[in-house]
Amino acid sequence: MSQLTFFTYPSCTSCRKTKKWLTAHSIDFEERHLFRETPSPRELLKILSLTTSGLDELLATRSQTYKELGQNLEELSLSEVVQMVIKEPKLLRRPILTNGDKIVIGYNPDAFKNMAK
Repeated sequence: MSQLTFFTYPSCTSCRKTKKWLTAHSIDFEERHLFRETPSPRELLKILSLTTSGLDELLATRSQTYKELGQNLEELSLSEVVQMVIKEPKLLRRPILTNGDKIVIGYNPDAFKNMAK
C-alpha cells in the first residue's frame, strides 16, 4: 500500500474523528493542512480521477463559500474549477484521504478499513 495522505483542517469535526480513527488503528499517514498546503493542480486532478462522481463528490456545495460564488460550475472548464479550488480551498469537502489508488472523502470508517488493507 502507498503512503496515505490525509488532507485535513484541524477545526473540522470529521477531520478530527478521522485522525483519531487512523491513530487508534496504527495507520501511518502524511497529514496536510488543507488551507496551508492546498493540493497542487496536479494533485487535484489526481484526486478527481479517483472519485466516482467527480466534482459533485469533491465540492462542499452546502458551504457558505460555495453559495457565495454565484457561479454555475458546469459553465466553467475543469482548469478554471481547479484554479478556483486552489484559490478557495474551503470549496473542498473534508477530510480527504488517499493512497494514490483510492480515495475517501468525509468520515467513513468502513472505507478507511478497506483502504488500509
